[in-house]
Amino acid sequence: MATTHSSTSKSAANRKSASSRAKSTTRKTAASSREKDAIQLLKSDHREVEKLFKQFQDASEDERRMQLCEQICMELMAHTEIEEEIFYPTCRQFLKDDEIVNEALVEHQAAKDLIEEIRSMDASDEMFDARMQVLQEQIEHHVEEEEKELFPNVQKSDMDLKNVGQQLMERKKALQARMKTGSMAMH
Repeated sequence: MATTHSSTSKSAANRKSASSRAKSTTRKTAASSREKDAIQLLKSDHREVEKLFKQFQDASEDERRMQLCEQICMELMAHTEIEEEIFYPTCRQFLKDDEIVNEALVEHQAAKDLIEEIRSMDASDEMFDARMQVLQEQIEHHVEEEEKELFPNVQKSDMDLKNVGQQLMERKKALQARMKTGSMAMH
């Protein structure tokens, strides 16, 4: 009888192992089918930065505020970089509307200039909070224009949003890896 129980246990273990492998494969397939398209990825970035700005506003200790400031700046730098390198040039091809892209680029430059100023400051500096507030307002304005004007036009175009999303994600991962090693240059 011990042999029967032993083989029954092995059989159950094998079924469980096969079931686990099948679930893992299903999860991987589901994950790849859930890959974000370009718009979803960029909107996700927008929500992350909004969350960080809220945390910054709620923080009271200078050390925590500086950590959040640095995180906000790094997120924004990576985001602007992928938009400028990949998304906006592709938008130009499919939208044939240079004005909307040009305005976005000018807004990016203004934000990057402000980020450079902020990164040279300390949370105790007199103008630190004012600069962070202006940066937040600039970003909110930029996000609103992208999400209400640019993104709907892009979604109506023939742009391959999945492919562009994949390119954006790969580039963003590379930029984030560079930032973690401290070699992200200000542009």
